Amino acid sequence: MLVHAVRAMAASRAVSLVVVVAPPDDAAEVKTLIDSHALPERTEFLVVPGGDSRQESVRLGLDALPPGIDIVLVHDAARPLVPVDTVDGVIEAVRDGAPAVVPALPLTDTVKQVEPARTPGEPEPVVATPERARLRAVQTPQGFDRATLVRAHETVTDNVTDDASMVEQLGLRVVVVPGHEEAFKVTRPLDLVLAEAVLTRRRLNDGF
Repeated sequence: MLVHAVRAMAASRAVSLVVVVAPPDDAAEVKTLIDSHALPERTEFLVVPGGDSRQESVRLGLDALPPGIDIVLVHDAARPLVPVDTVDGVIEAVRDGAPAVVPALPLTDTVKQVEPARTPGEPEPVVATPERARLRAVQTPQGFDRATLVRAHETVTDNVTDDASMVEQLGLRVVVVPGHEEAFKVTRPLDLVLAEAVLTRRRLNDGF
């Protein structure tokens, strides 16, 4: 999954450097893994040890960036199949002036807001039904103006769900661009089956 996620970023001609933030004890192993899989010659990569939280790991990745990089993407290795068009769409929106950009899809299911159960398995009362047309399921990579993301990590510490939410807390604009169904998050056994099916189709159609 990690190799596919790195390749998904490297597939964009706008991406010149991929910083992989690895578990602190596994950084050397991760570097060896990526070294053994060919990436486009135009794309460099670094492997840096991460921290105890997602936010700290992103900050350590930011710290590893050299000068001269003004647009930063934050991507989850758990979304290994994001198409290059989605990556390019995020980058283009940041280039057009948005300080923060997230790819997202409209929801197909009705969503209920509930009062969380105090005991696992206990029925949960519904307190509201948000208007589905105004909701989006957010994916990655999320894209940022570098200075904006650095500022967010220097000042925001509470209620952090993702990097875009940190920029929201600064009072800055976050925009949504179209996501893609194949940029799903692999978290359950069924997701692995779906990922294998996508990869099989890509190999047959595109030689991926």
